Formats: sequence, C-alpha cells, structure tokens
Amino acid sequence: MISFSLSRFWLAFFFLDFCLKAFPTEQNKSFDVKSFGPDAKFSRLIALYGDAETVNGSRSVQISGSGAFSAGRMIYRKPINLVEGYTPAKMVSFSVCFEFSMSGGNGDGLAFIMVPTGFPLNVFNGGSMGMFEEKKMKFLGIEFDTFKDEKCGDLNNNHVGIDVGSLVSVKVSNVSSIKLELNSGEKLQSWIDYEASSKILEVRLGRSGGNKPVDPLLSHHIDLSRMWKNEDILLGLSSSSRNSSQKCNIYSWSFVSRTMPHWMHSEPMNPETFMEKGEETKAHKTTRDCAMKILAALIFGGGCGAVGAFFVLFVFAILSSRRPVTPEDLAVQPQKLEQKKLGRVVDKSIQDGEK
Repeated sequence: MISFSLSRFWLAFFFLDFCLKAFPTEQNKSFDVKSFGPDAKFSRLIALYGDAETVNGSRSVQISGSGAFSAGRMIYRKPINLVEGYTPAKMVSFSVCFEFSMSGGNGDGLAFIMVPTGFPLNVFNGGSMGMFEEKKMKFLGIEFDTFKDEKCGDLNNNHVGIDVGSLVSVKVSNVSSIKLELNSGEKLQSWIDYEASSKILEVRLGRSGGNKPVDPLLSHHIDLSRMWKNEDILLGLSSSSRNSSQKCNIYSWSFVSRTMPHWMHSEPMNPETFMEKGEETKAHKTTRDCAMKILAALIFGGGCGAVGAFFVLFVFAILSSRRPVTPEDLAVQPQKLEQKKLGRVVDKSIQDGEK
C-alpha cells in the first residue's frame, strides 16, 4: 500500500514539474531606469561611450549633439543570450521601452542596437546613427531616422526602419502616417517586442505618457536565435548628429526578457502576406489570440486541479495505511479458527471412513 502511495506521489511530482516548465518564466536579465539624474545609480547598469553624457537639468542622457559632429552610445553592461540551455534549448523573448526626444535638424537620429560582445563600442567613424558596417559583424538595429540618406535607400527624413547586418533597412515605415515628427523636440516613447515562439519583431511609437499602441508601426519576421545562436550580445542606444546641431536625449529605458518553453517553438506563417487584408485579418488574429489564451488557462487550471487531486489521494493513502486495528478486526479471528477446526474434523472423518 505504501509503495503504491509513493508511486502516486512521484507521478504528482513529475506532473507538477511539467506544468512549471510548460509556461514562460521571467529571466533575471531585466532592468528599468526611469531617471538619469546625478542621484540615479544607473552607472552600474549602463555604460556611456563617445559624446554621451548626463544632463542634470533634464535628468536625461544626451547621446549626441555636443558638437558639429557628435556621436555616442549607451550600453547595458550585462550581456544577454537569446538561447538558454542546450537539451532542449529555450528561446528568449524580450520587450524594450525607452523615452527620447530629438531636436530640430537633419541628424542621423537614434537607433536601438543589439551587437555581439566583440563590437568596438568606443569606435565611431562617421557612420549613420554612430554605427558602421563590417562584413563579419552581425547586428540588429531599429533606427529612428531624421535624415534621408540616398546611399541607404531611406524613405524620407522621418521614418523608422529595421536594419539587419546592414544600414539598409529590410523594413521601413513613415512616421508621418501616425502624425508624429521625430525631430520636433517632443518627448516620444518606443516599444520594441520580440516573440521567440512566433519569431516576430514589432516596433511601436507614440507620445510620452500615452498608452502603448495596439497596432505596431513595423512588424518583421526574423529568427534572432539563428542570427547569434549561443553568442552573447549587448543592448544599447546609439546616435549621431552628422553635420547638424541636432541633440538626442534619453529619459528612461527598460528591458524585460522571458524564456519560452521548447514545445512552444514553431514556424508560423509569414505575416507579411496578410498585411493588406485590413480589419478582417486583425479580427481573426484577435480571435485566435483569445482562443489560445483561453486554452492555455484551461490547461493550466486542469494541471493544477490534477496536482491537487493527486496530493489529496496521497495524503489519504498515507493515513489509511496507518489505520489502527479495531475490535471488529479482532472479532474476525475466532471465526477463522473455528473454520480451521471444522476443516480438520472433516478431514479426520474422511480418513477414518477410508480405513
């Protein structure tokens, strides 16, 4: 009875372990800096390069704008890895949010960058947004550009683009379409989200203090885990003013990562083929997302209920195996003795008859 109860216990334990591994867990690689003033202890998290410096009056970091040509970077000191573990490997999703402003002028603007740890962070050679291209260097950049560079095929001087290993954007969107100007001096806020399970990178932009937009300004299908594999990478913000007096300031910056379970990895359909289907596609997507959330909630609830049931059965089995002997149990023993005696008398009578 005890061995059977122990088997139930181990079954419940393994089921609980599966439930805990089946849902996303938060990584320790996250930060939230809401102020860059003199009393803010952000230097242990963020390093400044080039012309980047703190501005006490606005409690911000001015990345560029201190000279005719100015460039700077702010880099999160702790490297991250978008692939966790080996057997099986778990892919990492992340969300980035930062608040910024750019003054008037046709500077290169600002870029959120993800670069390998070997990237020369303190080197600036006049490239766009403080970046430069090397054939062997893999990087991801989300550019908020206020200069129309013909060499890079820029859309206009007010656009957001996704750069993958090159300053020529693989995807670009006109910021004027959402009635915003990057170099108006107004405080703006950007949200960058990468979902490892669907391999979708989304970029949103809005005014500071406003709600996060429902629809992304840019959406691009990319597998970042294949881009860097198990290589450590650094996160940062980079900017350059080119030959203008444009100033770029950062007021807050946060980063959150989460690990997705191996069984949730899949190759989704390419969303670019559905970009022109309008509201009908959005409605289907919303319905599908709701259905997936309900299914996940039901699975999680069922798993918790099963674990609870196994625990109750385990406790009941332990208690029942230790049940004391009752007088009724003792009363059964004389009856068994009488049956044994009767059997012996019958056997003896048969033996006498045979003789």
